[in-house]
Amino acid sequence: MCGRYAASRNPDDLAIEFEAVKADGQKPMPADYNVAPTKDVYVVRHKKERDAEGALTGGGHRELRAVRWGLVPSWAKDVSVGNRMLNARVESLTDKPAFRTAARIRRCLVPADGWFEWAKRLDSPTKQPYFITPQVGSVLAFAGLWEVWGRGEDRLYTCTVVTQPAVGALTEIHDRMPLVLPPDRWAAWLDPTREDVENLAVPTPPELVEALELRPVSTAVNNVANNGPELLARAESVAEPADQPALF
Repeated sequence: MCGRYAASRNPDDLAIEFEAVKADGQKPMPADYNVAPTKDVYVVRHKKERDAEGALTGGGHRELRAVRWGLVPSWAKDVSVGNRMLNARVESLTDKPAFRTAARIRRCLVPADGWFEWAKRLDSPTKQPYFITPQVGSVLAFAGLWEVWGRGEDRLYTCTVVTQPAVGALTEIHDRMPLVLPPDRWAAWLDPTREDVENLAVPTPPELVEALELRPVSTAVNNVANNGPELLARAESVAEPADQPALF
């Protein structure tokens, strides 16, 4: 499961990192150290190019765009359905009506510094939050799906984060994790001509997981109103997490 993450990089740096063009007419979003569902987030997607008359040219490029977190299928009657579409389980991408079309032709990358997860503790009823992030400080790319709802100026772009069963040391904290894609899989995931979803959505490589830091942080992150780099600071004297049951 991925229900909270951090994204502090500015759009100029993200555009360079992902070799993308920033979407027209969007104001830069500030760094967010406590990204919560229904917030606007950056994604990288394949944008089809059109000529002056609006006809498709057959070309395309990577676009960095702000969208709302919580996928709203094009056929939904109301945007509130997105509040329940924060994550898409990799096991059912091609089966669930809300995700199967997007999984086939509307995939995206969700840039992140890392994500938060909460583990049960043996010494307290309060769960301990962890920030899971690359040890070297590099950017992460979650596999995601995007959709557009509505027409004209009222169009709403939304996304969801694809999740997989946790592996390695992450299983000590939670039984799910985002499907994190290494850079050598970004192009294939974004390619709209690739419809072999099962091959594209293979698990995160073990070596990438082994390079992640599982950093205990303050419970201040529990409150979505709190924000700032201090939320990512290591909390000292934290007990080992209890074994996690399968919750999701």
